[in-house]
Amino acid sequence: MESVYLTRDGYEKLRKELEYLKGTKRREIAKQLEYARSLGDLRENAEYDSAKQAQGLLEKKIAELEQNLSHVKILDGEKIDKNKAYLGATVTLKDLTSDEEVVYMLVNQQEADFSQNKISITSPVGRALLGHKVNDLVELEVPVGTLRYKVVKISR
Repeated sequence: MESVYLTRDGYEKLRKELEYLKGTKRREIAKQLEYARSLGDLRENAEYDSAKQAQGLLEKKIAELEQNLSHVKILDGEKIDKNKAYLGATVTLKDLTSDEEVVYMLVNQQEADFSQNKISITSPVGRALLGHKVNDLVELEVPVGTLRYKVVKISR
């Protein structure tokens, strides 16, 4: 598996999620299974089937997180060109159509959260921004047309 590049915050978020799933969530599902077993015949027990399915999904999620965390490389901001838009950069853009400014933080897919303006470098906008410098013009085609931005600021 290839390396998973994360910011320090992204790594901590995934580590805490894994901790929660392995502790609290596993205990919750164990209690659901125990309750379902107490209802009797397991062959026709919908609660038991549901709890077993939830347990399987939980274990799959835990395995995925453990796999990702075992291949994490935390970005060291000092080794990345601060003048270009790369993973971990906060990029301020001016929309050349509406004259509005938007700010995005470029993150790994696991950290992406559009409500916090964290976009994945694998998203169309994230991919288009990679490697650009201040004052660069960025154009990208999206289903609704062409987006045109000017890079105003890059910070880490």
